[in-house]
Amino acid sequence: MIPIKAHGLTKRFGKLTAVDNLDLTINPGEIFGFIGPNGAGKTTTLQMLTGQLPPTSGTTSVLGIDVASDPIAVKAAVGIVPELEYPPSFLTVEEYLNFVAAVRGLPDDGRVDKWIEFFGLEDRRSTMCMSLSKGLKKKTTLSAAMLHEPRVLFMDEPFLDLDPLIQKKLKSWLLDYVKGGGTVFLSTHILELAEKLCTSVGIIDKGKLVALGSLKELQNGVDEDLEHVFVRLVSG
Repeated sequence: MIPIKAHGLTKRFGKLTAVDNLDLTINPGEIFGFIGPNGAGKTTTLQMLTGQLPPTSGTTSVLGIDVASDPIAVKAAVGIVPELEYPPSFLTVEEYLNFVAAVRGLPDDGRVDKWIEFFGLEDRRSTMCMSLSKGLKKKTTLSAAMLHEPRVLFMDEPFLDLDPLIQKKLKSWLLDYVKGGGTVFLSTHILELAEKLCTSVGIIDKGKLVALGSLKELQNGVDEDLEHVFVRLVSG
C-alpha cells in the first residue's frame, strides 16, 4: 500500500493558485522532504493531504483512504505536527495528552508517560500549556502526534524552537521509525536537515512542483549540496 499519493492536486483561492496540478507518490519507509520559499504552497499541500483543506481539483489518498471521501479517517490514522498551532492553553501538558489519548480511544498503557519522558517534559507535566515556552509547546504537540503510533507522520517545521539535544534525539527516532516501515512527510526550510534526513525531496515554487527525486537525482551530475540545488532550481 502506498502511504501518500496525490494526482493533479490543485488549490485555488480566488484568482490565486496556491498549489498547481501536483503529483506525488511517497513510499513506505521514506522521509520525504518538501521544501520551497515562503508562500510556495507547502502548508496548503500538507493540509489537503491530511483532510484539513479540500482541494479545488485532483485526488489524494493516504494509507489507501480517499482523503476527499473520508477526511476523518485520514486524521484518525496519521500524526500531524502543524507549524504554528499549539496545545490548548487552559490544560496542563499531562491533561492535554490524556485528552488526546481519550479522543483517539487509546489504552491507558503508559504511552503518555513514555512521550513525556522522551521529550524531557517530566517537570512540566502539571504546567498549564499557556505558561510553556515555544519549545516546550512544540514538544507537547509532537508528543500528541506520536501517541497513537501512526504509520504516517505529517510534520510542518517540527524542529522549529527545539533545543539541539531534542533535535538530535528526534532525528534519531525518525530514522528508526522509517526503518520500521513508517513514512514521514517533512515540510521544512532547514535544508541541511532535509539533506541529512530525507530519502527523497520535492521542491515547490509558486505552487508548482519544480523538482522531485533523491538528492543525487536532483544534483543531475553536479557535485552540490541541497542548498545549491534549491537556489539553482528556484531562482531559475
